[in-house]
Amino acid sequence: MRQIILDTETTGLDARSHRVIEIGCVELIERRPSGRVFHRYLNPQREVDRGAAEVHGLTDDFLADKPLFAQVVADFIAFIDGAELIIHNAAFDIGFLDAELSRLGPDAGRIGDRCAVLDTLKLARERYPGQRNSLDALCKRLGVDNSGRDLHGALLDANLLSEVYLALTAGQGEMSFAAPVVAAAVANETLVPKNWRCMNRASMRSRSRRRNRRCGANCSPERRRLRSAGLRVEDASARRTLGRIP
Repeated sequence: MRQIILDTETTGLDARSHRVIEIGCVELIERRPSGRVFHRYLNPQREVDRGAAEVHGLTDDFLADKPLFAQVVADFIAFIDGAELIIHNAAFDIGFLDAELSRLGPDAGRIGDRCAVLDTLKLARERYPGQRNSLDALCKRLGVDNSGRDLHGALLDANLLSEVYLALTAGQGEMSFAAPVVAAAVANETLVPKNWRCMNRASMRSRSRRRNRRCGANCSPERRRLRSAGLRVEDASARRTLGRIP
């Protein structure tokens, strides 16, 4: 599964008259950061509202020599095409991006033509009804370090949102990793518990804790990881399996 965490900064709040001035995207593959990002500052061809500049710190002088949206749109679309977009308050960002596309003509289409969209603000409101669910509030609640966020920034906020999203949805990706781990163990002729398919998560965690206690303080990290994965063969092929265990 390919997902793109996306954020934008703009000259103001109304997409009909204001423009996108920064786009930041972080790619996740199977819920893991791939290391690929997309980041551009843009010349909006208009002044930045004072209130907006106080939020993100982007000034007219800084943006004056940056490319236009039309000059980066091909690279941007290529980066997000076919992915699921993860956005906090998605209606705002999608509204601005669709407005930018509409200025290029009808052939440019809309973001929804290319991508599914998941709104983490809606997700957070369902999880924490009646509570503040801003990005800063979620960082604090979920233990994500946002100490460097003195001002908003599209790439900075996309990176923070990637951690918030993974924390909000923790557990959804665990089972998807279980089968590849066991398959790797079988391929390397290591042994796994015969009833692994019937074990629920609680019993797996309990077994892992007991193995680690038996392993003791002098147990090497590699041996502890091997035990936690339920592997019992101590040969070289088993050690090679360690590299495949998430």
